[in-house]
Amino acid sequence: MKRGLFLKTAAITGIAAVSYLAVGNYFYDFALKVKGEKDFEDEEADPEKNPAIDSEVEAAAQEADRLFLKENPPVERHIISPDFKKLRLSASFYPNKETSHKYAILFHGYTGSNEEMLRWVRGFSKKNFHVLTPDFRGHGQSEGNYIGMGWPDRFDILAWIDAVIEEDSKAEIVLLGLSMGAAAVMMASGETLPNNVKVIVEDSGYSTVKKVFSHQLDEIFGLPAFPIMNAANTMTKLRAGYALFQASAIKQIKKSQTPILFIHGKDDTFVPFRMLDDLYNAARVEKEKLVVPGAGHGESIMVAPQLYWRTVWDFVDRFFE
Repeated sequence: MKRGLFLKTAAITGIAAVSYLAVGNYFYDFALKVKGEKDFEDEEADPEKNPAIDSEVEAAAQEADRLFLKENPPVERHIISPDFKKLRLSASFYPNKETSHKYAILFHGYTGSNEEMLRWVRGFSKKNFHVLTPDFRGHGQSEGNYIGMGWPDRFDILAWIDAVIEEDSKAEIVLLGLSMGAAAVMMASGETLPNNVKVIVEDSGYSTVKKVFSHQLDEIFGLPAFPIMNAANTMTKLRAGYALFQASAIKQIKKSQTPILFIHGKDDTFVPFRMLDDLYNAARVEKEKLVVPGAGHGESIMVAPQLYWRTVWDFVDRFFE
């Protein structure tokens, strides 16, 4: 009798363990594997779907982006990731024609590439910044077969900063990130940054990876975070070498020594607007925040471009000579 109970318990435990790993593996392939199908709520801004975006202004901005790229073809740059994986990471560099020690390093969002940062490249170039736009590992032209959600990427950001300083020891640097890129620069802010980094701008970043994925599971599938996120955390550690539950912008910015400007669209549903105050309140440095009514995820620059850039420059210029 006891032996039968033992075998039954072992069978149930085995089935539960296999199911747990299967759920984690499915989530990993779904959300973090580079070539997987991403059906999470679309994070890409769509000007045609938001009446708060002036279509004529946006069309003119897109044409200006196109002409800028035609007249300013970027130079390819590469580094090797500082971790044991030794991935070849790529970036586009837009040198400014004016003599300057000002640099902007701009980081794209989830499943994107550095090409989506052209609007910001153009904005910083107008102010005589040299601009570097890296592709995160597993994105664009960079090597890698998984999405880091900003956590392993924070050390890649440090490596890109070092590459800029190696080229120009007098470099004064602003870091700007969009969505996952925003979370990544906030995560990097908790590490030891060189004094060359003067200011950080985060646009639409999430507080923790666990919370943003839990939100998506609920919004799209009506599923609870437990035990799915726990299984996903286990599988991510096994397959990608990092833990989702450790990936926290909140914890990192509490350690930050760098001034931060926080930007978020009031109508953001991909990265919930409520995360803005969580992040802002956690920061213990000089800080400001910009809330743009009517803007969805990553749309603040489209809904209110003049307010956006005025706020950015009012903040950034304080920390540059």
